[in-house]
Parts: sequence; C-alpha cells; structure tokens
Amino acid sequence: MPNTQQILMQLQGVANAQKAIEMAAYMKNRFDFLGIPTPLRRKLCKPLFKEMKPKTLDWDFVESCWESPYREMQYVATDYLNVSVEQLTPQDLSRIEVLITRKSWWDTIDALDKVIGGIFLNFPEIRSQLIHWSQHDNIWLRRVAIDCQLSLKQQTDKALLSEVIQNNFGQPEFFINKAIGWALREYGKTNPDWVKNFVQQYREMMAPLSVREALKRLK
Repeated sequence: MPNTQQILMQLQGVANAQKAIEMAAYMKNRFDFLGIPTPLRRKLCKPLFKEMKPKTLDWDFVESCWESPYREMQYVATDYLNVSVEQLTPQDLSRIEVLITRKSWWDTIDALDKVIGGIFLNFPEIRSQLIHWSQHDNIWLRRVAIDCQLSLKQQTDKALLSEVIQNNFGQPEFFINKAIGWALREYGKTNPDWVKNFVQQYREMMAPLSVREALKRLK
C-alpha cells in the first residue's frame, strides 16, 4: 500500500519551482508549495487511492499528510477523504475537527466542507454537532457548519441551514459572511424562493456581503 513518503516523492518528481512561488503568493505565503496544479495532482494520486481501499479509512495516512510542510500534501489528504467518504462515520468527526483547526485556510476548509456534507447525508444525527460548530470560537468550524451542505441540492436540510446561518449573524469575520452568502447562493439554484424569502426576512441582520452573494444569481 502506498504511504505518504511514496506519494510525496511522486509529487516532488513533477514539482515546478515557479508555479510554487505563484501558488504560495495566492495563499498569502502562508504555506510552502511544490507547484503542482490540481488536475495533475489528482491524476497522480487516483491510482494510488485505488490501492488504498481497505474496509477502514487509513487515518495514519491522512494525519501524516497533514504534518507535511507542503500544502499539496494537505490537498492529497482532503482528496483522499472525499473519495473515501462512504467509509466515514460520526466517530471520525473528532479527527476531522483537528484537520479543520490546524493549518487552517479557506482552501482546505472548502474541501473538508464536502467531506462533512457526505457524512451528514449518511448520518443526519451529526446535526447537533454541526449546530455546535456553528457557535464555536473557531471561525473555520463555523464556516464548515455553514457550507457543508453546498452540494446537497434537494437533500439540503433547510432548517439546519437556517439555524447555522442565524447563529452567525453579526459576525465581523469576512470568511463567515462570505460563507453565508455562498451557502444561500448555492441553495438558491435549487430553491430560489426559499432563499429570497430568507433574505427578505433577515436582511437587516445580515452583512451586506452575505446579501450580495446570496442574491447574485437571483432576480
């Protein structure tokens, strides 16, 4: 079975120093990069992930990727979690919470949104945990609670979406207000009337950024 070091060696073999500088700059120089575009990274990892299809998810692999100094390795971990989401259970939430709160920035958080959304579809009983996260001191846990249903469309839990958004009214944080707008905009593609009514009801409590994002594609 491939390990973290084998994958890292493969990625280092196609590293691009100039691209690494550009990617680091895009992420405000918060992380070191190898300079590997997402399509190439996923192409290299796809066959390796197929080899890593045991009955239980390899958390040692995930955590080892998270320890790597190269940001692409955190992307490898989130890709692996997303392709293995059917193996995840509520018991994995505490481990994912650690990933959300370590080396946090919007890039990994947005990938972990999908992971949590997949778990929620299979185990709706994690609803209470998502509400708890929506009130957490950590902004990234709040953002995941707001945006984890982005891809659920008709399966979106409207009551949950409304509650986690309302729990974040009055926040000064850009990434929270952006997340609220994004969540509403995406759900608006499925249920525009619900989103319009929500904004109409709560507009005075919402940040202007959230309102703009929510209504961007709605007439």
